[in-house]
Amino acid sequence: MAEKKSGIDQALIRDLANILNDTDLTEIEVEQEDLRIRVSRAGTMQYVQAPIAAPAAYAAPAAIAAAPAAAAAPAGKTRNPDNVVSAPMVGTAYLAPAPGSAAFIQVGATVKEGQTLLIIEAMKTMNQIPAPKSGTVTEILVQDGRPVEYGEALVVIE
Repeated sequence: MAEKKSGIDQALIRDLANILNDTDLTEIEVEQEDLRIRVSRAGTMQYVQAPIAAPAAYAAPAAIAAAPAAAAAPAGKTRNPDNVVSAPMVGTAYLAPAPGSAAFIQVGATVKEGQTLLIIEAMKTMNQIPAPKSGTVTEILVQDGRPVEYGEALVVIE
């Protein structure tokens, strides 16, 4: 194999920076044997010549999903988690099928299991969010056209 270089390969870093500019990525990382180079739009560059450790374990999705639902409850009022419909993805919530159309649901409306409650747009795809159970809509916790996070409480059905 070729002789190991004892310096930073500036041409490689320039090539990676050009790839960032050409593709609108914010960060790119390359690993070769015991060399790792990361280039970021934020101006952070790393040169590491050491064994690479495995990433730390992530928190369980159930713990992440529980936090937004609890945070959305008004002070002094607790919700039964079984009644809260949470966002299954990150995206933009829409309460109606099209601008100017009637909303899918209203507070006080009776819904059937599987009925569309709202739409979440994610990556130019409209995803219908169905009612997990039949019941009465007691709260709508999101606003039309606003972004939602994974696990965020959307609607309460009792």
